[in-house]
Amino acid sequence: MPEVMLNGPEGRIECKYTQGLETGCPVAMILHPEPFQGGSMNNKITFSLYQEFKNRGFSVLRFNFRGVGRSQGHFDGGEGELSDAAAVLDWLQSQNLYSKYTFIAGFSFGSWIGMQLMMRRPEIEGFITISPPADKFDFSFLAPCPASGLIVHGKNNKRVPFENIQKIVDRLSIQKDVKIDLEFINEANHIFNTHHEELMSVVKKYLDDRLIDKIEI
Repeated sequence: MPEVMLNGPEGRIECKYTQGLETGCPVAMILHPEPFQGGSMNNKITFSLYQEFKNRGFSVLRFNFRGVGRSQGHFDGGEGELSDAAAVLDWLQSQNLYSKYTFIAGFSFGSWIGMQLMMRRPEIEGFITISPPADKFDFSFLAPCPASGLIVHGKNNKRVPFENIQKIVDRLSIQKDVKIDLEFINEANHIFNTHHEELMSVVKKYLDDRLIDKIEI
């Protein structure tokens, strides 16, 4: 799991990267929660997502947003972090010129950044969104969704009511030929701290169902 330091909009961006073994393997980028809530690329869910894609042969990368760990800069409330994510995705794709497709996964704040990036980058063909923070951040940018994906939410998430998540799903589901899977985990809260295994079981099943043969979507 080599460490990579990239040049980003505000200076260095600290990353962890694993190159897939096959030429043309798909790529995935993992985005961590809000820094003020202890979010970093070493967050447990962020790391577990990274491992799931790695185990399936992806070239996969996770990184620290500006001001986190050894990444330079300061928290920017979303706009700067979106620029960071775009720069990292550019690098990831430059290392995988013959990749079949691109997948993105984010947890909480990372899911908000990831979904904004997906709307701007048509090459992103799949996503996983965990605990989208619709209570705090504006998701009105969601137009008909360009890609199918998975949203996972805890039924005991008192921070973000079910109705907020359903609105996100309704917006995303307008586009034809796009399937949005919404999974709820009983008694889980926003951070899944006592339901991590259940969360990852949902993610594993989703990936196993979508990734057929040589990872076709």
